[in-house]
Amino acid sequence: MTLRKLIFICISFLAISSLSALPAYGQKKKMVATPDTIPFLRGFSVSFDLAGAALLQLNDWGQYEGALRVNLRDKYFPIVELGIGRANHSEDVVTGISYKTTAPYGRIGMDFNLLKNKHQANRFYAGFRYAFTSYKVDITHKDFPDPVWQWDTGFDVRGERCSQHWIEAVLGVDAQVFGPLHLGWSVRYKRRLGGNDGVIGRTWYVPGYGTYGDTRLGGTFNIIIDI
Repeated sequence: MTLRKLIFICISFLAISSLSALPAYGQKKKMVATPDTIPFLRGFSVSFDLAGAALLQLNDWGQYEGALRVNLRDKYFPIVELGIGRANHSEDVVTGISYKTTAPYGRIGMDFNLLKNKHQANRFYAGFRYAFTSYKVDITHKDFPDPVWQWDTGFDVRGERCSQHWIEAVLGVDAQVFGPLHLGWSVRYKRRLGGNDGVIGRTWYVPGYGTYGDTRLGGTFNIIIDI
């Protein structure tokens, strides 16, 4: 199964779950909680990102990522995301460079529920993240003769220390499947703020960010459990 088919199946299942969870159109009475009856702390949720794990299985880079989110009055959702990013990449045809890293990363931010009825089980939200990673990278290139001077031009860099920090704008959906189990997805726009690229220049992959670039689109597909 290709990654495109896997993501299509996951999003389709989420869409069906979201529709099935919506209240009936002809319902005459709705239970609406008044503001003074809603506790400030409504609970917690934990989640795991399936998209990053699928990338790691089907590609030469990806990540394992989990998150802890706090529910404040069904409106505000402070969140912490932690993960481990990995890459083992070789460009035999283009440059002959091999790249390898494994490192943790973290994000902290806030989501805001955009639905008018904020106390239902489903949510549509927007938010932001600040993210940081510090990692070591191995970059190697096999020896080959310079076409003019005929000396070897290979290199072998081991354990080069790098770091990056960036921000993300987030838009997502969280749909109840049954009980405390939810499925959710998010689309993210990432913008690099800066960091230390080491002596080798821009590294091919940054844990938690993805393949290198000044800006980047990304996404998650999450299994979520309310606590």
